[in-house]
Amino acid sequence: MSQFFKTILKPNEAYLYKEKKSKFYGHAFPLPNKEAFEEKIALLKEQYPNANHFCYAWQIGVNQPIYKLNDDGEPNNTGGAPIYGQIQSFELTNVAVVVVRIFGGVKLGPGGLITAYKASARGALEHAKIITSEIKDLYSLEFPYSKMHIVIRIVQSQKGIILEKFVENTCKMKISLSKTKSNSFEEKIIESRICHFKKLEITD
Repeated sequence: MSQFFKTILKPNEAYLYKEKKSKFYGHAFPLPNKEAFEEKIALLKEQYPNANHFCYAWQIGVNQPIYKLNDDGEPNNTGGAPIYGQIQSFELTNVAVVVVRIFGGVKLGPGGLITAYKASARGALEHAKIITSEIKDLYSLEFPYSKMHIVIRIVQSQKGIILEKFVENTCKMKISLSKTKSNSFEEKIIESRICHFKKLEITD
């Protein structure tokens, strides 16, 4: 199973494609989960109040990815499918591409729409910064406050990243670290006998 995947670093500037007075604005952005998409597209609808269509495709996950396409009122498979084709062509995941169309008064026909949505998605991804990321494991930790320095030392030795930290007499922490470090990390935590840990499920 793959431990690495390609995605984009941050949202891109809108890529504009014009065809027969219609304007197609391609937006690409990283997508950590399905819930984040609704917020993103809501912002785009505020940004383009006069737009006619918001066609999109997204994919999340690596070894068993899930994806969704939407033609948003365009003829079947003329919007979402060509956009998703570009996500596949660039071999990306954890990413979404939305193409916003402002109708220019001239119908393009199915072939013209497919070309326009494909070109807009491709332009958006060509102008995005593509990166290779590593799949992480997540852990929750619980330990006495007096032992925090030991726990942090173990986390740092395994190049873990502290995502959340709750400090009281009994401290709680949420961390992420490379899958290649998981076994070593668990061994060190068990050996220390000062910390309860739980491996968390990563859900899409």
